[in-house]
Parts: sequence; C-alpha cells; structure tokens
Amino acid sequence: MLSDNNTTRENMALSCAGVGEFIEAFSDTLKPQGYEVYPFKVGFYNAVVSPAHHLQYSSDSLALVVLSTPSMFERSFLPFLRSEGCEGLSDPIDQCTKHRLTVAISACFPDHSVDVSYDYEMLPSRRPKFLAQTAAHVSGAAYYYQKSDIHHPPWGEKKMFGVCVHPQLGGWFAIRALLVFSEVQVGADFLQKAPQDCVCSQHDRIRLLEQFNHHWRDSSYRDITNSEERYSEQQIEYFLTAPDQRGALLRHWGFNTT
Repeated sequence: MLSDNNTTRENMALSCAGVGEFIEAFSDTLKPQGYEVYPFKVGFYNAVVSPAHHLQYSSDSLALVVLSTPSMFERSFLPFLRSEGCEGLSDPIDQCTKHRLTVAISACFPDHSVDVSYDYEMLPSRRPKFLAQTAAHVSGAAYYYQKSDIHHPPWGEKKMFGVCVHPQLGGWFAIRALLVFSEVQVGADFLQKAPQDCVCSQHDRIRLLEQFNHHWRDSSYRDITNSEERYSEQQIEYFLTAPDQRGALLRHWGFNTT
C-alpha cells in the first residue's frame, strides 16, 4: 500500500521509500528464481551515454535492470525446460528469462504499462536497445570497468572492451533486461547509488580487462574477486557450447527441444 504517494492509474509519483515498496513484490518474486532487480532513474543513464543511445523517456521515469545470478540455471532455466520446453528459433535462456519476467510483470504490475527490452534486442539502426553494462553501473548493481579506468593503459590505441564486476558475484552473472515505467516518476530524494568499486588496484584492473578480452572462454576474469557463488559445471558447459549446438546438448541431457 503506497499510502504516502500521490498515485493514479495514468501516472504515479514515488518517493525514494516508495520505489522500494513499488518493486518489492517483483523483486521478491524473481529472487528465488535466480534474478536480481535494481532501480534507477532514466536520467542517470542518459547522462552518461551519447544522445544516440538515450532512452526516450522523461529523465525522472523509473527503470529497473534485471540480472541473472548463477542459481538461475538450476532454479529457473532447467525447471523451465521441464515444464515449458523451448522452441528452436531463439536462445532457450532468452526464452526462459522472457517467460519469467512476463509472468512476474503481469502479477506485480497489472495496472502499469511496462516497456521491456532484453539484452539481445537491437534497434533497426543495429544499435542495442540499451547498453546493458552502463545500466548495471548507473543502478549500482555492478561496476563497469573500462579502459578509461586505467591511468596508463599498456595497450596503446588498441580497443579493449569493458566488463562489469558484481560486488558479491564477481563476473558470475549476466545482465538480462531493462524495464521502464514511463508513467512512474521518481522524486528528487531518489539519489544515484554508486556501484561498489571491488577491483581497486590498477594492476588488477589491467589484468581484468586482459583476461576478459583475450581469455574470456576460461572464465578467469570472473574470479577477479572472491565470488560468493559461481556457475555450476553443467552451466559452464552449456555456455561454452556454441549456440547452434546447445539444442543437441540439451537433448543429450534428456530435454525435449525443437
């Protein structure tokens, strides 16, 4: 009950405390399934990306970024395959996440319009619908380490892709989706939460980017910090399998796929 907020079906103004109440049921629904939810204002995101990547909403609109944790594979994905199965035209993990979010959104936000973008979706311009790692950073979920975080990069002009590190999970997580509530406006007391800088030394930041860019398949970059939870061996095998061969792997494990 958001008794301290002025609300209507068309629009809603939330205080900082109200944001927590508004997303509580949604977060509580997804957490046992291996997902985490972090709120932020659209303006926090637009302030750090180029105009071409801006989200076309009011700067005070509420947005949520959804992460999957290691437990998602066993708690959500494998049960989804047993109960729902999957169609061969798209990635089974993506199908699972879309199903879980659709059910949770319908249950928790029945009176609200929610625009959902998934990490794999592209605009007609071939730009991603949102920059997932930037969204994770501005929400405070995970620190996005980039070449610009290195004082004296040893790679010269060579491009190095950045990577997010979660304070509890290290690199053992994935950014799955962005939700925007166009009619939910967040008050000025909702301040941006800085992500925890858990790779503090320049040496470790260089090592992180080198491991991510050059040795990502061995997952060594994911252990740049002491992670509380890691992917299971079965999950690692799945993600290291080429996408066009994952259906065969699932059938080998006994799941029916088309």
